[in-house]
Amino acid sequence: MVVFIIRRTLMMIPVLLGATILCFALVDLSNDPVQDRVFEIEQSTGEPVPQTTIDALEASWYYDRSVPERYWIWLTGVGDTNDDIGLLQGKWGPSIEGSAMDIGNEISSRFWITLRLVLFATIASIAIAILAGVVSAVKQYSKTDYILTFLGFLFLAMPIFWLGSLFKEGAVQLNKILGSTIFQTYGSGTTGFQGNGWEVFVDSLPYLIVPTLVLMLGGYAAISRYQRASMLEVMNSDYVRLARAKGVRNGTVMRRHALRTALIPVATFAPLALSGAMGGAMVTESIFGWRGLGVYSLDAINAGDTFAVMAYVLISGVVVLIGVLISDILYGVLDPRIRYE
Repeated sequence: MVVFIIRRTLMMIPVLLGATILCFALVDLSNDPVQDRVFEIEQSTGEPVPQTTIDALEASWYYDRSVPERYWIWLTGVGDTNDDIGLLQGKWGPSIEGSAMDIGNEISSRFWITLRLVLFATIASIAIAILAGVVSAVKQYSKTDYILTFLGFLFLAMPIFWLGSLFKEGAVQLNKILGSTIFQTYGSGTTGFQGNGWEVFVDSLPYLIVPTLVLMLGGYAAISRYQRASMLEVMNSDYVRLARAKGVRNGTVMRRHALRTALIPVATFAPLALSGAMGGAMVTESIFGWRGLGVYSLDAINAGDTFAVMAYVLISGVVVLIGVLISDILYGVLDPRIRYE
């Protein structure tokens, strides 16, 4: 197992490099922050910007280099002239917002906020989707099956921005009915709260409930349908029928034979659920006023801040690839035919 994990981790390195190359080229070619800043200055002053100012902006953001050279500098720091770039040296690069918006500091302060939301939503969506899929399959064509199927398609069809706004307003109205603020709908924690890790986590729980529910329902809808189809296929297989014919209790057949096999295809969707939650976090954090990576990446994209966008792409890629690795390990746990020795 250890050898397998090491081998898979090494295989992920070129995948991550390829993803960063593609994203860097797309982000870099889709905007020109130097020209945007020049336009802003000209609009505010009403005068042409001197060429020396333009040259200084290009040098500070490395836009005096070609795209391949700029990527190489971002990755390695070789050719760095300002001592502020080089991922392998722990430097994320300069932000077009200036030194006050240090990318490294922003990433470190926002990462755990987003990761907490994404992990809770992903785990909850997978757990509830498995439960709903199994119940729908066992009670096929019953009222329960129809209700769960309807809810699955309903949440699958809802855009996350609309679902988030709906739940936020619902939480506000529910707080008014209860006469107490049980569900927090803005921010990720009490402003200025100080404490250790556990105290910060407890303080964040009221703020975490509604955003997690919004992200969870989007992931749950798709996975539950796959779980239902997989469970139905396994329930009609020969070895399950044989176990029932031998007199094995139905609960034991479902738990020890059918469910384990039916979970194998669903394990494939764990990284997809994680990736979807990372993307959905952008919208969810905007709706609920979180200062996480999602909001930071949206601001960076709108501002054309290439190195800030690349920081988010890199972290998202690492998180998703870790999810893929966990999914591969789950295959060996669920499928006895797979061995990693």
